[in-house]
Amino acid sequence: MTAKPFKVAIVGTGVIGAGWATHFLAKGFEVTATDPGAGAEARLREWVDNNWPTVEALGLADGASREKLTFTTDLTAAVRHAGFIQESGPERLDVKRSLIADIEAAAEADAIIASSSSGLSVSEIQAGAKRPERIVLGHPFNPSHIIPLVEVGGGRLTSPENVTRAIAFYASTGKKAIRISKEVKGHIANRLQVALWQEAICLVQRGIASVEDVDAAISHGPGLRWALFGPFLNLHASGGPGGITHLLQHLGPAQRDWARDLGTYPETDDYIELIAKGVDAELQAHDFPEMLRQRDQLLVELLAAKRDLSQIP
Repeated sequence: MTAKPFKVAIVGTGVIGAGWATHFLAKGFEVTATDPGAGAEARLREWVDNNWPTVEALGLADGASREKLTFTTDLTAAVRHAGFIQESGPERLDVKRSLIADIEAAAEADAIIASSSSGLSVSEIQAGAKRPERIVLGHPFNPSHIIPLVEVGGGRLTSPENVTRAIAFYASTGKKAIRISKEVKGHIANRLQVALWQEAICLVQRGIASVEDVDAAISHGPGLRWALFGPFLNLHASGGPGGITHLLQHLGPAQRDWARDLGTYPETDDYIELIAKGVDAELQAHDFPEMLRQRDQLLVELLAAKRDLSQIP
């Protein structure tokens, strides 16, 4: 599957769907989007307009234009003749299955249907589908028009060939597509995030550190390295000449001891007020919308820097 000669359809135009629409428009595609919500078209076009300076900074493909965006409330018209369909509806199994049924009724026979689901499995989503072999996971990360990662996988009834096709398509649009070889709740990156959030919440609950200091511990510490290397390469780099083998042998006993002391995710919502108050305190001296703008600017600069360094994965 190659980029350009066909149309991309976006089903669901919330924050994630709008990010996908921006991404595909920036790569030169004709994009037809659909959403039944009141005011959906106006919100989508405003989001795309707001996102456009960022994708311009990242680099537009030949022919990229916001004028290639079409909106319709008619799902059938939106997906007809589309070569790739990105479903980004609400994270509810009944809604996903209903959307898939409507998409299949109108889609081309060889069109890939990719779900942006952040936690539901493809096997659950594709149950009852007429052609489940072409339904895949295509889970992005917000902001999806900037962050390259997309997690791709199939369900029990998805053909491996269609997973490979989806990966190739995403890669052709500049995404860093990774394959999920076995379905698991939350996929890959969200599970890694939850592991960190679990301990972050525990440290605040135990009075070990404030919300602000936990945030600083990551953003001014290992988070800087994680933007360049993943966890295993960082361990390898910390191991000196002996690499990851030496590091794990050396720190293994201590890490096992630390792991036994890690917190568990709270079983009730009592923690939410504590964390929310901590975030409010952290943001008191800041303009959060401006922080987000600066975040996006720095992400663009970081991605450009990584692109220029051939040995950074």
